[in-house]
Amino acid sequence: MHGYVHKRLASSIAKLAVSPSAAKAFPPPEAIQNPRAFQAEIYAALQPPPVSSLSALAHRLGLGYTLSPEEVQQACTHPSFVPLYQKYYPKEPKPKANANLASLGNSLLGVFAAEYVSASYPYMPTNIVKAAVSTYVGNKSCSAVASEIGAAPLLRWHRTALLLTEALASISKSMIALVYKHHSLPVARQIAHDLFLSRQLDMRALFKFRDPKKALKLLVDKFNRERPTSRLLSESGRFTNSPVFVVGIYSGADQLGEGFGSSLKMAEHRAAEDSLLRLFLTRTPPEELRLPSSTFSSTLYVPDTEAGSEPKYAPGGIAMEEILYATSGKSGHFNPTPSIRD
Repeated sequence: MHGYVHKRLASSIAKLAVSPSAAKAFPPPEAIQNPRAFQAEIYAALQPPPVSSLSALAHRLGLGYTLSPEEVQQACTHPSFVPLYQKYYPKEPKPKANANLASLGNSLLGVFAAEYVSASYPYMPTNIVKAAVSTYVGNKSCSAVASEIGAAPLLRWHRTALLLTEALASISKSMIALVYKHHSLPVARQIAHDLFLSRQLDMRALFKFRDPKKALKLLVDKFNRERPTSRLLSESGRFTNSPVFVVGIYSGADQLGEGFGSSLKMAEHRAAEDSLLRLFLTRTPPEELRLPSSTFSSTLYVPDTEAGSEPKYAPGGIAMEEILYATSGKSGHFNPTPSIRD
């Protein structure tokens, strides 16, 4: 009977990718006493990850000489795991969870992403900046980063009213908080840029204009430019069932945008959208990009990171005030006399 129990437990633990050497006692006494009631999945979830795996995760991030295995284990322990652990091991010390670390890391990532997006796209509307920040450092992105760095097998959590994406995201946020705790804000910012903000994001997909023609008219008025006019640039198949029209929008002699469509109205609509996107997505050249957090100097020695000179911060100019009308479906504000900010 004992041989059967050992064989069954070994096969169950192997399927769950838990090393028996990581368990304090294998097999546990409750499994020997009542093997049919024993739940291998819960038993595996309650075991601490191997120290070698925790150290490997720290080294993959270049923090092997900074973070201890205990700190990495705390970063990988979601608060939902604590009640489950205390239920089965009431006499054991309560494991440290990453609630405070994840909260700090979430704030740091929000600051890094917000200043990066705002400085890179000075004309971008506020609601689009918020959407871009959420895309860069939201739960889905943080969860993807945790999986990419190999932290998913080390996650300790309990499925209650919680999604796996949220639990995994807490690991990435906690690691950023630990870097900030042991080093400095510039070092944490650099890791955030390497892992999160270096990704390609399609900003155009974040925009959805309700009335781009009216928004463009207000925008042109802000710059005291001539009223935008539409011009047919080219067409083909006007009298067929699949015509194509190409329309350009001009302010005086300057072309603001261009669009195509199966009708003149569709082409003009797309041309107005293109005109707005060309302004809102005007990007600051990388060599001229200056971030407010660059005013913080790194004073601690970082063994795994090459020390470099901190860039001098020069604040950029204040962009025009935002067009509130027709930049999204939620805004219905109309400003009949647009003002110009010098």
